Order: sequence, then C-alpha cells, then structure tokens
Amino acid sequence: MKTFDGLFEELKAKAAAADPASGTVKELARGKHFIGKKVVEEAGEVWMAAEYEGREKTAEEISQLLYHLQVMMIANDLELNDVYKYL
Repeated sequence: MKTFDGLFEELKAKAAAADPASGTVKELARGKHFIGKKVVEEAGEVWMAAEYEGREKTAEEISQLLYHLQVMMIANDLELNDVYKYL
C-alpha cells in the first residue's frame, strides 16, 4: 500500500527519470494549466462520488485527486514540507 509521502517520492523519481512513457512525465510536460484542469476535474469527481457513489468510489476519486495535486506540487517545485507548514 502506498502512502502520501511514498507516492510523492515515487512521482519525483519518475519526473527526474523523464521516461517519455510515464503518465506523470507526460502530465508534467503538458504544463500547469493542464494539471490544474485535472485537479478541478478530480475535485468534482470526489464531490459526486461522496454524494452518490459511496465510500469505495469516494476513496478512489480522492486517491486520483491526491495524485494530480502531487503532480502540481512537482510542477511548481514544491516539497511536502512546503505544504505541511500550512496544515
């Protein structure tokens, strides 16, 4: 099972490796505007799942939102501690 911190390290490693087959690398290449649209899309899907689709689907959608948020962090050269200081 992945953790939030573990996922972030994995995504940073993928970005550093710059493997053109990586979905993370492709998303980063498309830029902040594209990533931002994915964040908004996934946030909406979290809401809809929470309203109408139950716990399991809500958890799945939250995991996808967290992924895209972490990609946005990488695109903005942010580390986890940059965010944690505001929690």
